[in-house]
Amino acid sequence: MEWYLLDEKIKNWLAEDLPYGDATSDPLFPDSHQSFGLFVAKEDGCIAGLQVARRVFHVLSDDVTMTFLVEDGTRVSRGTPIAEIQGRTRDILKGERLALNLMQRMSGIATATRRYADLLEGTQTRIVDTRKTTPGLRELEKYAVRMGGGHNHRFNLSEAVMLKDNHIEAAGGITQAVETVRASLTHMTKIEVEVEDLFQFEEAMTAGAEVILLDNMDSETMAKAVSMKRGNVLLEASGNITLERIPEIAKTGVDIISSGALTHSVKSLDISLDLHRA
Repeated sequence: MEWYLLDEKIKNWLAEDLPYGDATSDPLFPDSHQSFGLFVAKEDGCIAGLQVARRVFHVLSDDVTMTFLVEDGTRVSRGTPIAEIQGRTRDILKGERLALNLMQRMSGIATATRRYADLLEGTQTRIVDTRKTTPGLRELEKYAVRMGGGHNHRFNLSEAVMLKDNHIEAAGGITQAVETVRASLTHMTKIEVEVEDLFQFEEAMTAGAEVILLDNMDSETMAKAVSMKRGNVLLEASGNITLERIPEIAKTGVDIISSGALTHSVKSLDISLDLHRA
């Protein structure tokens, strides 16, 4: 993670929360007032975002120190202290909410991903995220997926070709779309094609797609696609992916299961900061 890029975002987020300072903490606590605190997990989960939280206080003040008691990716139980913080009281209070918001969101994503990844242990199938991320938070949310034992799909539209139903329809078909886009690519860029049935699957393979996304297929159809696979093409299952279906989908032999739910509809993990005067 490039910290200089994150620091610019943190400055903007702090400006949103502190446009004219802190009307509560600034008059209440002098520069000399120091406090000590603990970040505590209020429920079981997987932690992510500790480095990001510390960066909030780094940008905000030179007088705040945050020490980790666990590492990102660690599973914790309710009541586990995960980090200590010490420094100027009003600076801690100014950064508290932003640091917690980011860490709670990221830990929620890591926790959700961990549930999926656990169900895939012992298989050759990996769980990956999608581009269904919060604008401005994509890098952090995809990092949280990795901390939960998952993997990342493409980060942006520039990174890889992914021909979905609307591209295919507008281009006049799978073969036409693949041939047209292939002519403009370097040898470093892969093409993924989304298909809805086995006829489209066969066409995508013949056209030379390196990755084929099996969209909203039942497990029987996915297993058939796996049996039809030729060469080194990777097969990705997507659409209607639930925890309950994960073992069943993995048994079909697909290489990848992608789920937007890892980032677009998770519950943040409850984390609190308990502060005491030093």
